[in-house]
Amino acid sequence: MIKKILLLTLFATLVFGANESFSKSKKMLKQIYKGHQFTIYCECKYNYKNKNNMIERDSCGYIPRNEYTKKGKRNERARRIEWEHLIPAENFGRQFACWREGNAECVGKNSKGYKGRKCCEKVNQQYRIMQADMHNLFPAVGELNGDRKNFRFDFEEASGGQYGACKFDVLFKEKRAKVREELRGVIARDYLYFNKRYGMKLSKQELKKFTAWNKLYPPNEWEKERNEKIEKMQGNGNPFILKLLH
Repeated sequence: MIKKILLLTLFATLVFGANESFSKSKKMLKQIYKGHQFTIYCECKYNYKNKNNMIERDSCGYIPRNEYTKKGKRNERARRIEWEHLIPAENFGRQFACWREGNAECVGKNSKGYKGRKCCEKVNQQYRIMQADMHNLFPAVGELNGDRKNFRFDFEEASGGQYGACKFDVLFKEKRAKVREELRGVIARDYLYFNKRYGMKLSKQELKKFTAWNKLYPPNEWEKERNEKIEKMQGNGNPFILKLLH
């Protein structure tokens, strides 16, 4: 599996000059979403210029689960946009040894070794390319990004209420997240893309679910436009969107 990932990433690097910078991707995505500033889960309008609160809550009925932190301070993540990995970095990062075990180069100032995201960012080009892949990055309310963590998406549709009118549910005990029905196609094509391009493993149940969702929920005009813009900047489109356009 790792050999397959290496070959695919090498090909992408040679042909497209694949981007390894998550920071660079976030800057490019700001340009891609200019004129379409809506969050992925709640469809809230947002405005980067409003430093006090980027989220236009009235546009989507979003009410923070926690307006304040446990220390009584204002919950800043409920007021800002974060670029969410729809497929969490941990979910694809675990297939790399640097995430699971660390690396000889991953040693802190205290002489203790570290692993996980920080280590892979330092030593593994393939991981950096996957982390920076713009097809997997979407604007989200920071609180929702933080609450979802690395949880997988549930098969059932969200009922809402946990975040006001926003149809997004986090099942903390079950480590699952539920979304509105309209997002199923977007999610499916992202997971199928990572499976095809990087060899990311999917269970038989997931593969069956995402293949069905891909057919049942075709891309809307914005998903098509977003794919075209990313292809121009990153050098590759999502074939599962492209197939449905022809």
